[in-house]
Amino acid sequence: MDASVAIVGAGIGGLTLALSLQARGVPVTVYERADELREVGAAVALSANGLRPMDELGLLGELEAVATEPTELIHRRWRTNERVTAFPVGIDGSYRARFGAPYLGIHRAEFQRVLSAACPPGMIRLGCEVVSATADGTLTLASGETVQASVVVGADGVHSRLRSVVDPAAAPVYTGTSGFRGIAPVSSLPSLPDPQAIQFWMGPDAHLLHYAIGAHGEDVNFLAVVEGPDEWTAGAGPAQVAPNTLERAFADWAPAVREMVTAVPQSAQWPLYTLPPLARWSHERVVLLGDAVHTMLPHHGQGANQSIEDAVVLADVLAEPGVLTGGHAEAFARYESLRRCRTRQVQRSSLVTSDLLHLPDGTDADARDAKLTGLDPWLAWIHGTDARAETRPEALPA
Repeated sequence: MDASVAIVGAGIGGLTLALSLQARGVPVTVYERADELREVGAAVALSANGLRPMDELGLLGELEAVATEPTELIHRRWRTNERVTAFPVGIDGSYRARFGAPYLGIHRAEFQRVLSAACPPGMIRLGCEVVSATADGTLTLASGETVQASVVVGADGVHSRLRSVVDPAAAPVYTGTSGFRGIAPVSSLPSLPDPQAIQFWMGPDAHLLHYAIGAHGEDVNFLAVVEGPDEWTAGAGPAQVAPNTLERAFADWAPAVREMVTAVPQSAQWPLYTLPPLARWSHERVVLLGDAVHTMLPHHGQGANQSIEDAVVLADVLAEPGVLTGGHAEAFARYESLRRCRTRQVQRSSLVTSDLLHLPDGTDADARDAKLTGLDPWLAWIHGTDARAETRPEALPA
């Protein structure tokens, strides 16, 4: 068996892992079922804990060139433009100074382009759907080809096929909330205050998050989240719903919100899932990362960033001597021990935040707002953590 790593899925986590392994001299191939890497999910928010690893890979400058650094983080109530909170970000450089990297809003397709362009020719195999995998590291592709690797990594998202190899009983759970996504030009939003800020509009049974993207902040990416529908077919993806569903959900909200949700055609309605803790993250030669192992709600903007953290930690442990020639079990155990608690904490916090953002006007909302004004502006326990503190080579005992 060749001492190599096979990654299933060329998303953010899979590509970050591939580049991190390449930098450590580990042979790696990425198998992606799509014929081309294309946009899924509009845009992504990259916080310092996800961008410091990008800086270590030498990619931060390229990402900054095609992204927008928000001026502030602002929370607003649903009916008016009144600020509940306002924390400086890029406006005074305080976020970067505190956490060692910026906060960026970037089109997901641009992010994938930067990552994939850094991969050498042949590392990513497009149009290669993995139809089955076995615990001994064997992949079967839709073409009939079989692949054998020392380690197989499932980076194939919320509806992961590789997860069934690791934990057959595990399945994502619908949270009872759903979202609509869109990208609107700033020029179409004349009522929007502070268009270059990242902003949460909080209201009864719904909220809207938006931030600027593009090299010049010319567009705004938004996610509008609503309660319901009550049920969603298990494992199903986004669905087309009746026209004007989104507009009606926000009909009484502030003018800026109404402008945003009607500025572009209504998207599909996306079910929002979470994944109960898995019994284990690996089995024999197969290991999971990102949404495949800890799907979380997007309310802390951490889905992509936690995948990046997973990827760089897993790369460090896989690159240690002897791992690909028989020491993978110990490496997997170390990876899981370093990542399990942190990802559970972020996952749980995101779930609690969903309820807080959807409070109706009243004493509970007033109490929430009071806590927000005293909140650490960027949740230092998330953004300030160095995922590689215990695994980067210089941190390991000689």
